[in-house]
Amino acid sequence: MVPLLDLTRENNPLLDEIKAAIEPLLSGSQFILGKAVDDFEAAAAAYFGVKPEQAIAVSSGTDAQLLALMVLEDTMLSTTSADKRTECVTSPFTFFATAGVIHRAGMRIRFADIDPRTFNIDPLKAREAVTNNTKALMPVHLYGQSADMDSLTTLAQEKNLVLIEDAAQAMGAKYKNKPVAAIGDMGEVSFFPTKNLGAFGDAGMLIVRNEKFVEKARRVRVHGMKNRYEHLEVGGNFRIDAIQAAVLSVKLKHLNTWHEMRRANAALYRKLFASLDLAGRIILPYEEANAYHIYNQFIIRVPSANGGADQRDALKKFLDDRQIGNMIYYPTPLHLQPCFAYLGYKNGDFPESEKACNEVLALPIHSHITHDEITQVVEAIAQFLKSGK
Repeated sequence: MVPLLDLTRENNPLLDEIKAAIEPLLSGSQFILGKAVDDFEAAAAAYFGVKPEQAIAVSSGTDAQLLALMVLEDTMLSTTSADKRTECVTSPFTFFATAGVIHRAGMRIRFADIDPRTFNIDPLKAREAVTNNTKALMPVHLYGQSADMDSLTTLAQEKNLVLIEDAAQAMGAKYKNKPVAAIGDMGEVSFFPTKNLGAFGDAGMLIVRNEKFVEKARRVRVHGMKNRYEHLEVGGNFRIDAIQAAVLSVKLKHLNTWHEMRRANAALYRKLFASLDLAGRIILPYEEANAYHIYNQFIIRVPSANGGADQRDALKKFLDDRQIGNMIYYPTPLHLQPCFAYLGYKNGDFPESEKACNEVLALPIHSHITHDEITQVVEAIAQFLKSGK
């Protein structure tokens, strides 16, 4: 048995330190904002290389994304006709929240297909998706690897777009030694428990590198309030739990070590797979030369001759039967989700995203997986290949 993820291996050695960090909050009943949040924002700001006020801790990664869009002027235009609504360009191959927040912000979603090697948005396709109504560009740094930020930054500057990075899976990932989420105008990260830096519940952060958005973003986090009971705009209740901030302050000190452990695990996978005749039946993750990949997920591709999902699904069942952890991230592209049918997209509009949905499979890659467990995973896949299924 090899679990896809075992959070106890990461969290249990830190429990005494975490309990010590939480105890003052419990005894003092300081649960909303306050020193614990200020301290975490300062530590995270130093990690990202920004000012403390530019690191805004919030209630979830999703809320951080929504907050970024709410900060923009004239986006919440629910009465505007759909054909003239301001637009945000993003990828259809990502977690649902990426597109969900665009819809919730009153903007129209414009999808652009992915680069099949990195699974991140293709800058050329993103350029094609931009219209006169496009206001924002939201690339996703999927699975822990940066998108092509040089090309996307150039596009944003040329078209006067606000560049908002979805780095929910990529805190600590880098593009040309620059931390993602702190390259564009704004960027969000998630601290969902399964992320490389995981809280003990929901939490997230918005990095606001463009200083003209900082003050408003901090207001919108607390109902658009400037002074007590003085609301300059309609915001949200996006405050992080102080207990989560205390947990994250402890864990942040270990994050870079955990990244290196994941990268070492990825290297071991590659070494072990090198001894197998994969013959195109298994495609290992591509690592962009300009990127520092933190491997939130180790994603293989399992192509089928007919372009469908039958080979990937067969391997998944084979691993499931042997209690080898695995997961499909993600089985359906967002443009084919029922709730987005109103956008008018159809099957075949984004072929690389659709193909990825049929081929991707995540293998265990968490920081504390053992060499023996990785060997078991690779040996199981070797058995599958030999079986000719």
